[in-house]
Amino acid sequence: MFNGELHLTNLKAIKFKQMKKIITLLALTFVVNLTAQTQYEKGMTNAFQLWGAKKNAEASQLFERIANAEKNNWLPYYYAATVEIVSCFGLQDEVVLTARLKKAKKFLDKANALSKDNPEITINYALLNTAYIAFDGQKYGMTLSQENAALYAEALKLAPNNPRVIFSKAEWDMGSARFFGQSIAPYCKDVKRAIELAKKETVPYKFYPRFQFDRAQQTLKNCAK
Repeated sequence: MFNGELHLTNLKAIKFKQMKKIITLLALTFVVNLTAQTQYEKGMTNAFQLWGAKKNAEASQLFERIANAEKNNWLPYYYAATVEIVSCFGLQDEVVLTARLKKAKKFLDKANALSKDNPEITINYALLNTAYIAFDGQKYGMTLSQENAALYAEALKLAPNNPRVIFSKAEWDMGSARFFGQSIAPYCKDVKRAIELAKKETVPYKFYPRFQFDRAQQTLKNCAK
């Protein structure tokens, strides 16, 4: 009887030690994850600050470094691509533009591999094409315009109530209308709808793409002119 009780006591002690180890491991895992999350948030915040300060090369490089650390996160690659694309508007050197947009395409492809059927990534491919067209409409307009029409159709199918998709497509349609000397009025209702949807939108997680209210409001004002 004594031996049985002793065995039971020893068994409980062993189980307690095992549970203590499991709890310790779980706690350590939580701390590591928390630290990694904090590092990720700090890195992303710093990258956005660099971008805001128009230090595009540094911002893109930092987003890329974060992406290399965050193996399953599409957002850093998405923003690295966006920085490169946006910096191309207004460029006069085709060699520089092509290099940046090819780099952006690689970032978008990596983001797309991590997040399939993502409307945010889809419209960024269209924005990339728009950068080429804005540089030289005669050279890139015909083929890439058709590709953009398909991309926006795909994005709307994936997310018909996504305000960024609706507004991005409206901007594209307005640009095409102006190019052909047509009225932009038919697309103003889409801009207004995008703004209304954005007001009700709930961002799913931190650093998710945000709606550009100021730009949309300005576009809507231009509709009245």
